[in-house]
Amino acid sequence: MSVLPFTEPIPHDTRWGRGGGRALVLVAIVLYAFSLRATVSSITPLLGRIAGDLGFGSGGIGLIGTLPTVMFGIAGIVAPALGRRLGYERLSLVALALIGAGTTARSFPDGIAPLLALTGVALLGIGFGNALLPPLVKRYFGDRIVVVSTVYITFVQLSTVIPAAVAVPVADAVGWRAGLAMWAAVPFAALLPWIAVLRRNRPAGRHGTGASAPPTPAAPPRLPVWRLRYTWGLTLMFAMTSLLAYTLTTWIPAIYTSAGSSEASGGAMVAIYSLGGFAGTLLTPMLTTRLANPFPLAAFFCICALVGLGGLLWAPLTVPWLWPAIAGLGPNIFPMAITLTNLRTRTSEGSAALSGFAQGIGYLIASSGPVVVGLLYGATHSWGAAVAFLAGAAALMMCGSWVACRPGLVEERLA
Repeated sequence: MSVLPFTEPIPHDTRWGRGGGRALVLVAIVLYAFSLRATVSSITPLLGRIAGDLGFGSGGIGLIGTLPTVMFGIAGIVAPALGRRLGYERLSLVALALIGAGTTARSFPDGIAPLLALTGVALLGIGFGNALLPPLVKRYFGDRIVVVSTVYITFVQLSTVIPAAVAVPVADAVGWRAGLAMWAAVPFAALLPWIAVLRRNRPAGRHGTGASAPPTPAAPPRLPVWRLRYTWGLTLMFAMTSLLAYTLTTWIPAIYTSAGSSEASGGAMVAIYSLGGFAGTLLTPMLTTRLANPFPLAAFFCICALVGLGGLLWAPLTVPWLWPAIAGLGPNIFPMAITLTNLRTRTSEGSAALSGFAQGIGYLIASSGPVVVGLLYGATHSWGAAVAFLAGAAALMMCGSWVACRPGLVEERLA
């Protein structure tokens, strides 16, 4: 198997295998992962307050809710080609700079248009990170994929739970603008270890620096993963789990406030919803790896999504924390899909191509979710049609999982 630049696992006879080299990469990956959701989850509990201050309504809230999936989709499509050209580490620096700059700048606008534009800058960087982290894990931790995947997905979930839980109290204390801007500190901090990783990757020169990085041949062509039925099954997994997650993160506060709860309670329900995914994240990659065909696990998560949606529709104030907690188990399809991306590919090139396509197309499909739910609620003034739409998404998620969980390697399928 040939060695590809910034794609294949680094040989263990280089300094990455000793002297803290891989520990440095692990720190870089963890901080990177913790940067990937705070921009989104820190704003959703405050959308009612921000809409009141900036003068937009439910249509604007729907646009903000759908923006993450649009930008993630665009980034996922272009990230593999940019990664082959720049190297995944250099593109990671660009991504983190975009996240930090966009998260800071979006706190200043006085209208929805600049708020959307600057949030979109941060989300483009996050989308690059979504697509880059699986092949980065495969390159540096090819012998520890499950452990490292569990660690980084856990930090992705933490970056969803913590900002959502503290958004309203922080905004009450310092205002929503400062409350949004504070999360830029994480991606800016993550720049430092990635700069160090790049310095270690430089070939040794007269000063003896560098980590004996592999030589850099011409970038290989992108694998035509779109030809495979398997790829489309994985794409459907990403699409529907993202549609459910971002739609519910956007609209759960409105569901509870329309039923009579407070703004703070709505924000807490978002945090509980996110916590459901966090709890499963600790086990999902390991279970996915140990099962030859993990479809029964995927089916369980899909059923949880359906049960939680039913509770949100028919009894939101009856044991109110229970329904977002159950529905929150549904997005564990996401860490399962991330794990399958590496388990069903032989090389990092295959992982990058599969991750970029499945996430890129999947997120673009998912972008319809928050807007459709907003339109359905606005037209009917009830949540019945909106929840039925989300239940259909959960059913499609199960169909995609049926295909994507089947054993087999992408490279062998293409051959």
